[in-house]
Amino acid sequence: MGYSVAIVGATGAVGRCMLALLETAELPIDRLRLLSSARSAGKKLLFKGQDVTVEETTEKSFEHIDIALFSAGAAVSARFASCAVQAGAVVIDNTSYFRQHEAVPLVVPEVNGHALADHQGIISCPNCSTIQMMMALEPIRQKWGLKRIIVSTYQAVSGAGQSAVDEAVSEFKQVLNDGLAPRDTKAAVLPVSGGKKHYPIAFNALPQIDVFTENGYTFEEMKMTRETKKIMEDDSIAVSATCVRVPVLYAHSESVYIETAKEAPIDEVKAAIAAFPGTVLEDDPDKQLYPQAVFTAGRKETLVGRVRKDLDQPNGIHMWVVADNVIKGAAWNSIQIALSLHQNDFIRPNRE
Repeated sequence: MGYSVAIVGATGAVGRCMLALLETAELPIDRLRLLSSARSAGKKLLFKGQDVTVEETTEKSFEHIDIALFSAGAAVSARFASCAVQAGAVVIDNTSYFRQHEAVPLVVPEVNGHALADHQGIISCPNCSTIQMMMALEPIRQKWGLKRIIVSTYQAVSGAGQSAVDEAVSEFKQVLNDGLAPRDTKAAVLPVSGGKKHYPIAFNALPQIDVFTENGYTFEEMKMTRETKKIMEDDSIAVSATCVRVPVLYAHSESVYIETAKEAPIDEVKAAIAAFPGTVLEDDPDKQLYPQAVFTAGRKETLVGRVRKDLDQPNGIHMWVVADNVIKGAAWNSIQIALSLHQNDFIRPNRE
């Protein structure tokens, strides 16, 4: 017997990626319901060779659903997640809405899958940038501990949605085809959709993702700080982030500096990263081998390279971390959670 699965936000980039990944995932599915806003209802999406009609999301959409994958924005999760739980479904939420709720596990399955055992109907996926950093750092934390993390991100425009991708492509065309200076292109989305000011992303780097908080950090930067402490179950780890949007369409890159609790031999660090499930070590300076966004896009794994000792701090290590923000940073992590629930018998299919 298989599960009844619903995807909320099925017509969005992450929803479509979830649908594609479920085609080959080892999750038994008897019934699939695709949900969206009223605007997209009626569209047909292909799943295992069959057309599935997209339905409008309502309070009644979750009857007899076992697993509800949410990726339609925080407001949709706030409105409908409780309806799904009340109907008996387990919600796997890919938005920011539940991440800091104390009773909601925030899960990267390779890192803290044990937290799934305590779920109360809702499980949250971390921010895409946090997920890939956790994948790179967990094998180090397990063996040598972590005291400090300083991360600078180089985030793809797809992290801001399809409108940001469309805007970036349009700006590049305006510069390359029409001869406009990058500063003269028409920006209406980035750095923050609906923000007071918009700046071009083509041939630019925007040191703002999400809005600024009172402490001078953006919400994106504070997400990485808070989520890291929650996932690693250690408030003593010092975390500081600078998040930057760059003119790359898919796959986030990160420069990560850490200080370990115990001094860690760099060869052993590389071996630990290489052995960690879901993480790939690409690190050979002699062959100019290191992770790159263009070669990481479309992959489920997190790639790590440029692993090296700090020149002055004995416990300091630098590295470069890249992952596809739509796949591992969102859709695949959600499906991995569903697979973990299934494999550990934390959920029963086809309830009556």
